Amino acid sequence: MHRFKKRTLLLPALLLCHTAFTHSDEAYSPPTREGTTQLYWGDTHLHTALSADAFINGTRLGPEDSYRFARGEAVTADNGMQARLRAPLDFLAVTDHSDYLGVYRGLAREDEALAGWAVGDEWSAMLAEERLGELVRAFGSAVQSSDDALKTPEAFVYSTWMEVADIADQFNQPGMFTTLIGYEWTSMISGDNLHRVVFYRDDADTVTRQLPFTSQESTDPEDLWQSLADYEEKTGGQVLAIAHNGNVSNGRMFAPETLKGKALDSDYAKTRSRWEPVYEVTQVKGDGETHPTLSPTDEFADFETWDQGNISLTADKEPWMLRYEYARSALREGLRHQDKTGTNPFKFGMIGSTDSHTALSTTAEDNFFGKFLESEPAPDRATNRMAHVLQESWELGASGLAAVWATDNTREAIFDAFRRKEVYGTTGPRIRLRFFGAWNMDPALYERPDYADIAYEQGVPMGGDLLPQGGTTPPPSFLVVAEKEPDGANLDRIQIVKGWLDAAGESHERVYNVALSDERHADPDTGKVPPLPTTADVANATYRNSVGAASLATVWTDPDFEPGQAAFYYVRVLEITKPRWNAYDAAYFDKTMPDKAPMTVQDRAYSSPIWYTPDSES
Repeated sequence: MHRFKKRTLLLPALLLCHTAFTHSDEAYSPPTREGTTQLYWGDTHLHTALSADAFINGTRLGPEDSYRFARGEAVTADNGMQARLRAPLDFLAVTDHSDYLGVYRGLAREDEALAGWAVGDEWSAMLAEERLGELVRAFGSAVQSSDDALKTPEAFVYSTWMEVADIADQFNQPGMFTTLIGYEWTSMISGDNLHRVVFYRDDADTVTRQLPFTSQESTDPEDLWQSLADYEEKTGGQVLAIAHNGNVSNGRMFAPETLKGKALDSDYAKTRSRWEPVYEVTQVKGDGETHPTLSPTDEFADFETWDQGNISLTADKEPWMLRYEYARSALREGLRHQDKTGTNPFKFGMIGSTDSHTALSTTAEDNFFGKFLESEPAPDRATNRMAHVLQESWELGASGLAAVWATDNTREAIFDAFRRKEVYGTTGPRIRLRFFGAWNMDPALYERPDYADIAYEQGVPMGGDLLPQGGTTPPPSFLVVAEKEPDGANLDRIQIVKGWLDAAGESHERVYNVALSDERHADPDTGKVPPLPTTADVANATYRNSVGAASLATVWTDPDFEPGQAAFYYVRVLEITKPRWNAYDAAYFDKTMPDKAPMTVQDRAYSSPIWYTPDSES
């Protein structure tokens, strides 16, 4: 077991905001900010009845319902149940698929803008006769076609996009509740997922000057990025993209080559980093931090793992693909690309979001409304298949949320936090997390009420860069402060995940347990930490906070730091074990779950990384 400098303290509730400063020392790459930063919770990936697949599968709630629900109002779900969040969200991006945006709802309403469109007439008949299987196949074929006859009439696209943007503006309340105008670009290559969410900093008047980019126009992310560049040049606005579900991309999400077969070069890396500063690491379709095959010594790597095949289950997963699908391995690959080309294409922050297609953003294990209508609460939903043909619904995870450290609850401030990567993700609970890095940090800094003020002044927050100090570069220190969700499960531990590049250009990783609850200590020989006893009562779907901690904090100094080795560091916070959503179903509906269905879950938070890149003299 490596020895390292740390102190751990159980903290009371901490201040909600702190005065922030930037630091002019060249040892840091400080973010640009003004004023204080506060924590805001949201979802940047949500679908409504305007998404074709959502409508086909029974969703009838629209963006208005999504915004009302997110800000804390009760909404009647499509299964007839009343749904309400325990606490409202601070921001929401409704991101319906740009391909056939609003088309099926428009056909059902006999929208005049679709009259005379031959494809629409065929689909209308399928809808009326409930030939849903045939409709799904027709949609799947059309969305991958560049045939102009299959494209949505432009007048309908424009009117629907105007509706999307106008509704977002109507519900936007700066300082109280922020709506981000957006869409999802849904690229699939032979069923391999390359989806991106797109959202804007701007209002409806600006956003509607350009229509959403579709996968019918191109399935190549580089063409999407060009469309985003065109938007900014045309309007003076700002936009970004967030990729998701590399775990069902069959090796394409973080591949070493472009779709055109060209090795990733510096220009590609700069372009990707420019438009995709953040990655959605966790959501309903599995967790994307790492995989047990990639991280065999990480005892918590096998979490909500989806590794059967691509998103459409038309091709099986092969072992070589995993390396190019998960966030941790992608961060390691990024170091290797930077060593070869001078630029890191995978230098991303991390968030969570839901990808719910019910118009309802839910992530609580005891208040989970699934992905489609067939996975909304019902006695048999666990064995219903997603979209009728894919995985059984018990495989869905009640995940995730985006957490943002922003100067205000406005479109501008939240967008800017995403741009500088001062964001993090959780698999559902609202775990409060601060993460800073610096070269010289007081080991007891977390004991001060103004710790964040000082950390901003002396170092960088999550998403930032620690710059080398020549041959005298000391080991970096990291401040981590984590608090449990106010009415949620206690915390088990704080871990720091490090990845680095050795002198031979090979990447490595290690997980450090830096703060442990219940006065536990790692075994000096094995490094293993005794697990906490579980308090989860699966039969009754309850748990007790008699173990774990309400909060944990530490200042940790890397014991293995080498000034000449590029590295990244991010935080993983683990809750204690509690009942999973299907355990609540089993108790509520008095149903037996499938044998393969896990009945407990250990939810977690993932910070955005802090990077260190040596100079030529290090």
